[in-house]
Amino acid sequence: MSGGAPKEVFTLLAPRFEEQTDNKVEFTYAVITELREKLSAGATADVLVLPTAVLDSLAKDGKVRADTFAIFGTVGVSVVVKEGTPRPDISSKEKFRDAMLVARSVVHATPGKTPSGTHMGKVMEQLGIADAMAKKVIFKPALDGGVQLVVAGEAEIGIYPASEVAGVKGLTVVGPLPADINLEIVYGAAATTDSAAQNAASAFVKFMAAPENRSVWKEAGFEPPANLNSN
Repeated sequence: MSGGAPKEVFTLLAPRFEEQTDNKVEFTYAVITELREKLSAGATADVLVLPTAVLDSLAKDGKVRADTFAIFGTVGVSVVVKEGTPRPDISSKEKFRDAMLVARSVVHATPGKTPSGTHMGKVMEQLGIADAMAKKVIFKPALDGGVQLVVAGEAEIGIYPASEVAGVKGLTVVGPLPADINLEIVYGAAATTDSAAQNAASAFVKFMAAPENRSVWKEAGFEPPANLNSN
C-alpha cells in the first residue's frame, strides 16, 4: 500500500524486482488519510510506503517492522500548467501570490487528505489569500485526476508533488514552489508486522532503496535526503 507520490517509480522498478526475485507485486494506491483509514478498518499489506512521519507513528503502534525501514527520498511541490500556455512567474513568494490571484483556476490536493494539500491550505492562509482563492481552487488529489484537469485545460494551474507531475504528457512544469513556502516530503517504506511474506516484503524495500535504483527516484522528482540510509 502506498501514497501516490512514488507511483511512477514503482511502475518502472516493480517489473525489475519481479524479474529478479520471482515475486509478484500488487499495489494499492490512495491518499494518505484513506490509507490510514483502510489500515484502521483492518486492511492488510506486506509493505507500507508512506511519508516517514506516518511510518514512525505506525512503528510506535507496532504496525510496521522498524528493522526493515528505509528512506527512499525527498520530494518537493511543483507548479504546473498546460503545455503551450503562459508560465506564471513564481520566482518569489510575492510573485507566487500574485500568480494565484490572477489565475482563472487552481487545482491541488485536498487539505487534510495529503501532505501537499494540507500544506497548500496553510500557504494560502499564510499569504493572506485564502478567501480570495476559495471560489477558484479545485481540491483534487493527483491520484483522483487532479493533474489531468490541468492537461485538459479545466484548471489553469496545478500544484502537486514533483513526482506526481514528472513526465506527464501535456504538462509544463513551471518549477518548484519558492523555497520559503515549499514543502519537503520524505518518503520511506517498511514491512508490516503481520505480513505473511516477510522475506519478500523486506526484499522489496531493500530493492527499492538500493543505490543502483537511485537514478530512477531522481528522474521521478525525488532527491536523497541528507540523512539517507537504509537498513
